[in-house]
Amino acid sequence: MAASNIDQDFLNRIEGALDQIRPYLEADGGNVKVLEVTDDMVLKLELLGACGSCPMSTMTLKAGVEQSVLRAIPEIKAVEAINLTPING
Repeated sequence: MAASNIDQDFLNRIEGALDQIRPYLEADGGNVKVLEVTDDMVLKLELLGACGSCPMSTMTLKAGVEQSVLRAIPEIKAVEAINLTPING
């Protein structure tokens, strides 16, 4: 796994939080992959499948994924995706 800078217990907590939101992502043909947690506790994700190209991915990330992770793991300060589709407007 690319997220080698995270200890396994912490990674399991992150994956558990993501598993709470994954059924909703998968229902729309998407998913997320943990890439890293930065030194300042920002969780970096890759949006997979339909999530990588969906114009609503920014809202999904902030309202769904980030909130799920922050509730479960208060040590995480923010969640960012490395491949967000910009919102036109």
